[in-house]
Amino acid sequence: MKSLWTAVCAGAFISALPASEIRWSGLLGPHRNGWAGQFKVPEFWPEKLQKGWSVEVGTGYGSPLVVGQRVYQHARQGAEEVVWCLDLVSGKRLWRKSYAAPFKIGGGGERHGKGPKSCPVLADGRLFTLSITGTIHAWDAQSGSLLWSKDYRKKWAEGNQPNWGVSTSPIVDGERLIVHLGNDEAGALMAFDVESGREVWEQGEHGTSYSSPLLVEIGGVRQVVQWNHETLAGVESRTGKLLWEYPAPHRSHNQNMPTPVFHKGRILLGGENRGIKCLEPVLKDGRWTVSRVWYQRKVALDMSTAVINGDYLYGMSHFKMGQIFCLDPRDGTIRWLSEGRIGQNVAFLSVEGHVAALRSNGELRIIAADPASYRARASYQVAPDQTWAPPVLLDSKILIKDLNRLTLWSFGS
Repeated sequence: MKSLWTAVCAGAFISALPASEIRWSGLLGPHRNGWAGQFKVPEFWPEKLQKGWSVEVGTGYGSPLVVGQRVYQHARQGAEEVVWCLDLVSGKRLWRKSYAAPFKIGGGGERHGKGPKSCPVLADGRLFTLSITGTIHAWDAQSGSLLWSKDYRKKWAEGNQPNWGVSTSPIVDGERLIVHLGNDEAGALMAFDVESGREVWEQGEHGTSYSSPLLVEIGGVRQVVQWNHETLAGVESRTGKLLWEYPAPHRSHNQNMPTPVFHKGRILLGGENRGIKCLEPVLKDGRWTVSRVWYQRKVALDMSTAVINGDYLYGMSHFKMGQIFCLDPRDGTIRWLSEGRIGQNVAFLSVEGHVAALRSNGELRIIAADPASYRARASYQVAPDQTWAPPVLLDSKILIKDLNRLTLWSFGS
């Protein structure tokens, strides 16, 4: 029988990787900001990457997760969604779980397929996945045993998914799993007890979006910042109390998709055809207000989430068929723009002095994090087909999820 995994045992490549320190626990890393602090930037970027192993895991846009020597991947194979646990060194399967996930995608989204678009999250030995139809599953990360599940497809009249399927990624704060459920017309931000799945609180009635929530502290209050179908909102994480809202509706093709960026008490919010706004929520005398600090209309975020590196914002504007940009978050000034026609999407991560930009055509581009000028330091073809899932940077390695496969590459020793 043909093996689903292949490994290239290239001496030093397969040598022991750092153990428990390796942790990539959710969308864009443990702090949901794309910062890969454990990556060791090479003195010289190699001409080519070394391929380690490659596993056929199925379709979907969810990022792989890593804790210690284990890799977790949520995907779709046939009519089922699957959850994989692989050995980080060899790519060997440790366990695989599956469940039926019937889904009919909305008009215009067929090219993105039926695979899950949400990224799982790991916390305290539990893996939480969110299906493309909005069903939550809690798994034991060690054994793969199902701990609990929640299916809210009958809670709202129009179901529990937006037109193109669920894309928002849940987040964990202590004992609470937090996620916005619902459809385009109605929904709620909800918190669940991570151990039992019990509902802790439910907030609001706005429909869901394709964006994912953040956990931040503003004015001394720990809160969930989430961009739903109608507003950007701050919600107290412990109680579910609405603190503040700013109107930012999803209308027609102007969809709410990127995850907001939090930087020095301010929120950078960019949407399709709507530029980028800098918003500042402030708590004064017991009352919250939200002011717009600046509004930059010459660049706009479509599906791609931007990242901060060295106090500057790096992202991809969908204008001119895709341009990578550097922007000063203090006043919204554009420092530079790359050439056009970059493509439909770029997934960004930040490392010391550089930005890793994974284009949707499988090219990984290493860019100098320099506000003075755009400089590509290296370029690698890491996949033969589309790459929409955010990559994961480890110590000197990178995990790439393409259309059907998960592959481990190395930048060298």
